[in-house]
Amino acid sequence: MNLLKALFGGKAKTPEEEKKDSEEHDFNVLKYDGKQALVQGNTGFAVKCLTHALNIKDDPETRDYLSQALIKEGDMLKAYEQLQKLSETEPDNVKIYMRMANVSFVMEDYNAMANACEKAMLVDKDMPELMYLYAQACVGLGDTSNAVAMLTKAINLREDYGDAYLLRGETLLENGNTEGAEEDADWLMEHHADIEEALLLKARLEKTKGNADNAIEVYGKVIDINPFSIDAYRERAAVKLEKGDQAGHDEDMQKASEISPEVNEEDIEKEMEQKYKDNNPYGF
Repeated sequence: MNLLKALFGGKAKTPEEEKKDSEEHDFNVLKYDGKQALVQGNTGFAVKCLTHALNIKDDPETRDYLSQALIKEGDMLKAYEQLQKLSETEPDNVKIYMRMANVSFVMEDYNAMANACEKAMLVDKDMPELMYLYAQACVGLGDTSNAVAMLTKAINLREDYGDAYLLRGETLLENGNTEGAEEDADWLMEHHADIEEALLLKARLEKTKGNADNAIEVYGKVIDINPFSIDAYRERAAVKLEKGDQAGHDEDMQKASEISPEVNEEDIEKEMEQKYKDNNPYGF
């Protein structure tokens, strides 16, 4: 080929150019294979392909795919490291910081979570979803005052923000503010009475107020929606015991014991999927 180019006036490629072309080809193949493996759920192979691709060339989109694959593999620390590098490349991409916050939440590193949220707020200080994440970090750090303030601001910006009402109600109840928690529980009952978490808040509020019969009734509604709710069975068992219903207590505790291993595994998978499915900074 080089001889033909010389004969007909073409310019032969230098060894450096040929090496560059080869590396570009290898990078494109590895990136494509890694992306396809990620889509198909073969995350282990995706991690290998995408890591090799990045060793050839630093590419933000490839690093994004790698972070997703690592998250699905459950390697949160390495995923966070990739996201951190990505944020240095694109410091104005809020969704990268939000994914960092979500990864930190799973690792229970609430300082890192708060730091990611604070960086994102420098870019967009009026995003309700970002305030919700920051509130989660504050709850983890025991800073309930700031958590409630962030959630209130999020709700003021988005009046139908059910998750914010729920977390604020849970936080207020845990800190003894039953009046504030009741306002949030009432809003949730009006707008989301068929949601398990909203009903759990209502049941716990009734339990705290000493309304045992009401609490048992609401726990029953939780179980109707989700027959595998361990929390509902255990907490209803405690209320029944307080009422002197030993048989009812034992029955609920037995049910909770039977479903515990199955639900724990399923809940982890569902939580991971929910946290990351909408937080892709490249829309992948």
